[in-house]
Amino acid sequence: MDSQTENQDEIFAFLAKPATYGLADSAENSIKRIDTHGAVVFLAGPDAYKIKRAIYYPFMDFSTLEKRRAACENEIRVNRPNAPDIYLEVLPIRRTPQGLRLGGEDGDIVEWAVHARRFDDNKTLDKLALRGELDLATAARLAEAVSDAHARAPRHELSTAERFRGWMNDTLDGLAASPAFPAAEVADLRARFLAAYGAVAPLLEKRETQGKVRRCHGDVHLRNIVVENGAPVLFDAIEFDDGLATIDILYDLAFVLMDFWQRGLRNHANLLFNRYLWRAPELEQELEGLAALPLFLAQRAAIRALVTAALSTLDARDHSAEARQFFQAAEDFLRPRSARLVAVGGFSGSGKSTLAAALAADLGRAPGAVHLRSDIERKRLFGTNEFVALSQEAYRPEVTAQIYARLLSLAEIALRAGESVIVDAVHAKPEERDALAALAARLGLSFTGLWLDAPVETLAARVEARQNDASDAREAVVRQQVARPLGALDWTQLDAGQPLEELVKAAGATLKLSALSDRLESGNR
Repeated sequence: MDSQTENQDEIFAFLAKPATYGLADSAENSIKRIDTHGAVVFLAGPDAYKIKRAIYYPFMDFSTLEKRRAACENEIRVNRPNAPDIYLEVLPIRRTPQGLRLGGEDGDIVEWAVHARRFDDNKTLDKLALRGELDLATAARLAEAVSDAHARAPRHELSTAERFRGWMNDTLDGLAASPAFPAAEVADLRARFLAAYGAVAPLLEKRETQGKVRRCHGDVHLRNIVVENGAPVLFDAIEFDDGLATIDILYDLAFVLMDFWQRGLRNHANLLFNRYLWRAPELEQELEGLAALPLFLAQRAAIRALVTAALSTLDARDHSAEARQFFQAAEDFLRPRSARLVAVGGFSGSGKSTLAAALAADLGRAPGAVHLRSDIERKRLFGTNEFVALSQEAYRPEVTAQIYARLLSLAEIALRAGESVIVDAVHAKPEERDALAALAARLGLSFTGLWLDAPVETLAARVEARQNDASDAREAVVRQQVARPLGALDWTQLDAGQPLEELVKAAGATLKLSALSDRLESGNR
């Protein structure tokens, strides 16, 4: 239950006037107001001023002036690492004999404001998404921003498992108390949550000991990310409770993954997911941690359902339909789905990585399949950036054998965590292909192998035209690959020379047929 503890209408009216900021009263200088459930933001010229609402929620308490001051100061502290050029200072709003005043030394302080540099609010990712302008390149760069934020986030030794259970129960209690959600559906959702939590609680405790609990942003969704100078910038981190933002880094990532997925931007979600994993310094631990991702995604969706339903008390609009969509998303994230293993093989230039990326979002549970790429793992092994070319020493046969063994090991970890996996490598040797089929059989999972075929001249032209790609292969490498015998090839062969859209359709049809065959086989056992 929320409650407004003070009337701030006078403050808001004051901040809505151009004269407050020394601006002439004109249409050009009109002040833009943005309302959220916890704050009101005023955009004035080149500046932005954010006021905490005098409100109490079970999860957010701004009920006193002192609590709002502390939250404003904390907002500057926690956001500067990610957005140093945006967050400026905390300013008092004072009552003087002449009236209210922003800043200064005289008069009684009646409110506090976060002063920030104004950015183009049309460049936040939620608005770019609504206009259909959010491209995949931005999602890829977002992976870097989130990964870098997690790398510099302070580590903490707090019990995430127990605290997460508390947050989960608080959220479910809030849903149960809301008239927007039928009691029977909330009860069913609670049972799903408790079962999912019980299955991964030991994993959450293990990740605490691995240093995966950090003081994160805590509120990474599309509205809190803006593109500046071509790069996504995280802003508006949780400031009112450090404990709520001291979380597992995968739980932090889950919010933006959920937001992409819920908006139908599934390729964006999968690309962000995989590029984040590609940058992970301890990839095995993150892959193991993916067993908790459905729970994390569901909790993020449930929180948004609760908060969205509460928005109806702050404005005249009916938010119940949107709240229901988030509720249904939480249910869907917790529905079990079978993992499967897919491999894409072919000589360099056949388009393996492009096809794997196009297929991954539709494989398995949200946010799609883990995409394991031999070129990325080779660069990881040698500690270089994916776009830095390696010497020929890195391509010795014994190194390549090591890379294939690593791909197999990583695939097993992710599959055991419940994730579908798509392995992207040449797979020129029969033993490399057989090892994947054997892994799937050992785990009792579906396996599909796709082989991309194209004329050698097409392959050579493609590799020579590459730019900003993790692969180092050039024409000479392609011709060497083609000259070696493949051995028996029982994977589905696809024409890699056809347009990508047609190739994706053909591969998708093969995967659907394979899944149907597996279901029929399972039913006959």
